[in-house]
Amino acid sequence: VGQAAPVVAIRILRRVEVRDGEAFARLEPSDMLEIDFKIDFEDAAIGQQSKVLNMSNGAFVRELSDSRTFCRNADVIAMQERGLALGGTLENAVVFDGAKVLSPGGLRHSDEPVRHKMLDALGDLALAGAPILGRYTGERAGHAMTNRLLRALFATPGAWIEQDCEGLAGGKLPGVGIHRGDLPLRS
Repeated sequence: VGQAAPVVAIRILRRVEVRDGEAFARLEPSDMLEIDFKIDFEDAAIGQQSKVLNMSNGAFVRELSDSRTFCRNADVIAMQERGLALGGTLENAVVFDGAKVLSPGGLRHSDEPVRHKMLDALGDLALAGAPILGRYTGERAGHAMTNRLLRALFATPGAWIEQDCEGLAGGKLPGVGIHRGDLPLRS
């Protein structure tokens, strides 16, 4: 729904990064939101995956919106034994067991795990309170690390500014130009 207020974005002006061992998350300048993500899991069905997306022009709808969370079967069993994850099913999450995908129908994309991690990052970045104009890079990163990255960004003087997004800048924001009919239908 169109809003009466102008759209304001957070433009990244200089590189900000947080690390934890081999894992890191970084924001750096770019004219639009780009996400570059790499994962590396021991499970043969997941393995190493990477993907880079420019998030303008409906990439969220076409590339990420249908990517489910994923987990290992052993983790599901352990959680359910503790009374957790009781609403989890093989349909609402991708469950892996070594080299096998246990979820009926398999993966929606051959690289669905890295796409879901990108979806997580996009949602976490939304917690900034405004769209980001910058490049997010995550390697082995998760929710906590992206939260730490946003905290570091806002604590770093001169690393960002608020920018009014009238004109061309607005066309570079995720979701601009998407209509209800563009959304994929899933049963």
